Amino acid sequence: MSKSEFTVLGQDDTGVCCSPLVREPLGEEAAVDLARMFKALSDPVRLRLLSLIASHEGGEACVCDLTGPFEVSQPTISHHLKVLREAGLVGSERRGTWVYYWVRPAALARLSSLLQAPGGSR
Repeated sequence: MSKSEFTVLGQDDTGVCCSPLVREPLGEEAAVDLARMFKALSDPVRLRLLSLIASHEGGEACVCDLTGPFEVSQPTISHHLKVLREAGLVGSERRGTWVYYWVRPAALARLSSLLQAPGGSR
């Protein structure tokens, strides 16, 4: 998998964001990418894993730190981490025998900018 970064949808040259859903309809490719991210987050275990990684001291967590809080097997945790990684929500790196994970801020910014209400909510 490539280590490419995602661009933040709806950000203009000044860095100001507006919801891309309001500004213009999503294109097919963007919709597929975003749907993959939302689908990955639709599982409670994966959502908790993302939260554990994001809130871990130093911004990254060893896979050894992620298996304890769940009542599922280590292979199941590995599967969920793979889904998060393939959706572009987390990055990973093997260091010796352990794999470390971190949240990709650009991916979260992309999801967040999509869901922002324009100029307030009703």
